[in-house]
Amino acid sequence: MLNDPYRVKEDIKRWIRDYFEENGKGCFAVIGISGGKDSSVAAALCAEALGKDRVVGVLMPNGIQSDLEDAKRLAAFLGIPHLILNIGTTSAALCQELERNEALQALTGRAELSADSKINLPPRIRMTTLYAVAQSLPGGGRVVNTCNRSEDYIGYSTKYGDSAGDFSPLSDFWVEEVRELGHALGLPKDLVEKTPSDGLSGCSDEEKLGFSYQTLSAYVLTGVCEDEAVREKIDRLHRANLHKLKPMPAYKR
Repeated sequence: MLNDPYRVKEDIKRWIRDYFEENGKGCFAVIGISGGKDSSVAAALCAEALGKDRVVGVLMPNGIQSDLEDAKRLAAFLGIPHLILNIGTTSAALCQELERNEALQALTGRAELSADSKINLPPRIRMTTLYAVAQSLPGGGRVVNTCNRSEDYIGYSTKYGDSAGDFSPLSDFWVEEVRELGHALGLPKDLVEKTPSDGLSGCSDEEKLGFSYQTLSAYVLTGVCEDEAVREKIDRLHRANLHKLKPMPAYKR
């Protein structure tokens, strides 16, 4: 989809350097490393743009993470400093505190959090963790948002979780284009081509969504989708999740 992924790679690197020149000269790029393509590509871009010593990878398993070794391998491949902070205890403790709160039980009419609330709690804790790391580093840090255009279009992210950050190098690129950038960066093929998943629900993105990212990008770019049910679902998700992309509304007096 990209005419020249190598040129685009260089353009993004220049943009990252310009961002740091204006918004954090000399400070670190702090990025959550999951072992998937998005964080891998974003971390590689930052490492090439700023130098590997100015990129800090943060691995945040929620208890046991099946692909933690992929995240470690990516950090080692890039040669960036990294740390592992397990959010499992924190996530479980907050979930327990919420579920035993009688006032919340009265409001919700149930003793347990909703399934969506449980799924979105860890990403928000991870973002809190990234900012804690960033603010603890000498000279400070800027948190990398790793969302891509495909995810953003249908709101497949957690508001104030993985959708947050200080700068977003991949938000204008479809999933297929992120893969092209990954190959142009020379990243391990298995990480670039890894089946996308949220790491939370136990399903791949496409299993959970009910359509492929290729179908999504083709529909948005051409307006054509032969499956009417899929077209309606994409449109519905886009409308329902636009609030995640818009700045917070503010009353003006």
